[in-house]
Amino acid sequence: MNVQTIMVIGAGQMGSGIAQVCATANFKVYLHDLKEEYVQKGVASIAAQLSRQVDKGRMTPEDRDGVLDRLLPSTSIQNAAEADLIIEAVVENMDVKTQVFKMLDEMAPEHAILASNTSSLPITEIAAVTKRPEKVIGMHFMNPVPVMKLVEIIRGLQTSDEVYETIESITKKIGKVPVEVQDFPGFISNRILMPMINEAIFALYEGVAEPEAIDEIMKLGMNHPMGPLTLADFIGLDTCLYIMETLHEGFGDDKYRPCPLLRKYVKAGWLGKKTGKGFYTYN
Repeated sequence: MNVQTIMVIGAGQMGSGIAQVCATANFKVYLHDLKEEYVQKGVASIAAQLSRQVDKGRMTPEDRDGVLDRLLPSTSIQNAAEADLIIEAVVENMDVKTQVFKMLDEMAPEHAILASNTSSLPITEIAAVTKRPEKVIGMHFMNPVPVMKLVEIIRGLQTSDEVYETIESITKKIGKVPVEVQDFPGFISNRILMPMINEAIFALYEGVAEPEAIDEIMKLGMNHPMGPLTLADFIGLDTCLYIMETLHEGFGDDKYRPCPLLRKYVKAGWLGKKTGKGFYTYN
């Protein structure tokens, strides 16, 4: 499949990062969101990242300008008609994602591949709301997208081999490492990571140790670059809770039961770094 134009749905941190790496790899990229202010914020974030690369001597000013020229702001979903590949990067909620995929299925050309950047939700269920389930696939990018090399590629039940091979090739072209995963709740990354974070929260909840001690043990003893509670704050505690609930529901196993303390913090609005308070306080 010949992919030349990519549309990214969602101009937040993940979406703008995906758009940046795709435009850097010489794809024409529509960066789409509901409001102009969201799109402009995403474009400004990309421009700032690229300027830092120029300042560090990793990119020429001409290359930066070329990337920005290939980046097309979008607030019209009808631009999907121009895309060969559409990557959805909206909120991690099944109802929202399926609504987006229904719209994209109507707007996108027949040959277009529809990909989701979901971190835990079943690709097969998302694909089922479209008339092209064989062309629906998961592309789970890691945050921050320009830095992190991994892309989990998730096959839905009906994803075709041709679509998988195309996405694997594109993933390599944008400088990432593709790893194939089958469609089970949480895939591999979050099926392993989130229960570890949840267990760290249980340790805090039960008074086994303070947050700093839990994080130091995992950093110094297990060589993790950051502790699980710090990582949870960076991911967002609401996102951690949603993924744990997805695992719990998907497997029906109480080993995935979210810690009550995690629920309490989310209800309090203590969502981590983005709200200024989670397991730690941020300025």
